[in-house]
Amino acid sequence: MQIVRDPIWQNIEFPESLSKIIETSEFLRLNDIKQLGPTYLVYPGATHTRFAHSLGVYHVANCMIHSFINKGFDFFSDEGVKAFKIASLCHDLGHFPYTHALKELPLLDHEKLTGLIITQSSLSKVIEECGVNPEFVAKIIDKELETNNKEIIFFRKILSGVLDPDKLDYLNRDAFYCGVPYGIQDTDFTINSIIPDSEKGITVDSKSIVAIENLLFSKYLMYRTVYWHKNVRIATAMMKKTLFAALSANQLKDKDLYDLTDNQLVTIVDSKPDDEIWHCTKKLFEKKLYQIVFEADFCPDNPIHVKMQDLQYRTKVEKEIARHFNMNNCSLLIDIPEKISFESNIWINDENCEFSKSPTVFSEYTVKSFTEKLRKIRIAIDGSVFERKSEKDLQDMKKFISEVLQYEKNGTGADYEDS
Repeated sequence: MQIVRDPIWQNIEFPESLSKIIETSEFLRLNDIKQLGPTYLVYPGATHTRFAHSLGVYHVANCMIHSFINKGFDFFSDEGVKAFKIASLCHDLGHFPYTHALKELPLLDHEKLTGLIITQSSLSKVIEECGVNPEFVAKIIDKELETNNKEIIFFRKILSGVLDPDKLDYLNRDAFYCGVPYGIQDTDFTINSIIPDSEKGITVDSKSIVAIENLLFSKYLMYRTVYWHKNVRIATAMMKKTLFAALSANQLKDKDLYDLTDNQLVTIVDSKPDDEIWHCTKKLFEKKLYQIVFEADFCPDNPIHVKMQDLQYRTKVEKEIARHFNMNNCSLLIDIPEKISFESNIWINDENCEFSKSPTVFSEYTVKSFTEKLRKIRIAIDGSVFERKSEKDLQDMKKFISEVLQYEKNGTGADYEDS
């Protein structure tokens, strides 16, 4: 066994066969990708990597398997256990810089990219040397790959669910490096509380409901204070605006992004001209964030808000607002966080119901309201432009933007679909 020292889990043990996976170029690339992208601009300690996170997920997954075995659960095979451990270790191989912030772009999901790396790169041979079929591992990670194998379906539910090893690591790890208490989990209690089920995956008894409540509230608080902090959102929106424009103008191909590290992305941007397409990201890498001039709650009943979730339509609205105030399009952006899910469908055995139907304050309505409370439409402009605006200019801008986004019961409101 080899031991890796980790600030979250202390000692993480790896058998020699799995340590060879960590030494591959595909895995080592994760050392150069920040787990939280531009969050370090707000929380300076948030420079931890996807490499460290992946080791942590493996550790939690390994603890889960040992807990299942100690409970007498013998549904899985030896190869299945090995495949699950490798899947937990390699689940983020398909990540590239800012991946989570770029879900709206026409790019492959990181799970799909991970499956391709596992089955089509030199890593495939290393996995085979561990006594595991790479296809087995890829199908645990990429749910789009068809399978009737009940063991694969079981491990999918363990790796991605309410109390999965991914969340148990990233909530603890992100909170630690950001210096906030909100993500801390009672991980040992949670793992020991889990009751495996060959059909449902993970289940618990009612005495363990507190573990689910803690995780859900922690996730909410981490989104509110860290992941969707207003300046983190603006930073990610600056990157998204640039890459969407570059992809749309064929100045960048999707394949150009998939194998990048953080520094390689910076190098690409540095090599580009400071024009409308690349202006936003050049400002971002100079740590000159755009200044927020308008903020409003996202309203799912407002068709204008709903339509603005589409990047192409949002870009049209950006251009209209910028044109109205004689600004370059690259000087203004609109940010709308994507809709997220607070999974809560875990089965409570002794209550014979799902968690949301159990006696908990986290009702279906409460969990649904988490996303609604978090989502804000924000409009921001280049700091150099902001500094030249008078107070009256800013007030006029807010008024105009409000009119653009307004929606009345009779269906009137701005619409730049055909502008």
